[in-house]
Amino acid sequence: MRSRHNTIAAIFDGVYVALVTNLLLVLGCLPLVTLVFTTEAARSWPLYALTAPLCAPGLCAVFAVMSAYSAGDSGGVLRTYGRAWRATARPAMLWAAAAMAALVVLAVDARAAWGHRVGALALPVLATLIVLTVATTLLGLVTIADRPAARLRDVARACVYLAVRRWYLTAVSLLVLVLLAQILAARPAIALGLAAAPLLYVVWANSRFTVRAALDPPTTAPQST
Repeated sequence: MRSRHNTIAAIFDGVYVALVTNLLLVLGCLPLVTLVFTTEAARSWPLYALTAPLCAPGLCAVFAVMSAYSAGDSGGVLRTYGRAWRATARPAMLWAAAAMAALVVLAVDARAAWGHRVGALALPVLATLIVLTVATTLLGLVTIADRPAARLRDVARACVYLAVRRWYLTAVSLLVLVLLAQILAARPAIALGLAAAPLLYVVWANSRFTVRAALDPPTTAPQST
């Protein structure tokens, strides 16, 4: 009977954390969510590029909530989110701004090469760099959520390496993000109200495992003399 009670309590805790996390995600990414519902992406992509860095601390804070929940702390969701948002605001926005600048440059180059002979060589390279940039950005946000004081140069070096080294995990995270984007485009209310937290939890867990070597380096026992 006690085991059944614990199972029911764990289910309610998980549902509570998921619903509150979805709400906090919408609030933290409100500028971008507003653009999604009020503008046309094809014509207003510069606004998306300028707005995306403002949402990075909210996403890092959501990852921090997921980390706390994974560690067994499901009670202080609002406190965890607020503390993580304040700790990651500056590095997360700088990280996302650099990533968006790189993506804009790569996208403009791809658009310029489209339809030209040089595009046959340049487009595959540019597409690969875009995917790598997105993957590195995602791993970086997970890392910043866990280590807000880490130097961004070190974060970039580790995340680029791990995104390529563990490409199969990177592919899974990107596929889940694509799924979330498709749900958002087709059913925004379902995506933001129900699907976002579970899918982002999969992305966080997968990305956290990817960068585990950088976040939790193995300790070597002291040699005995």
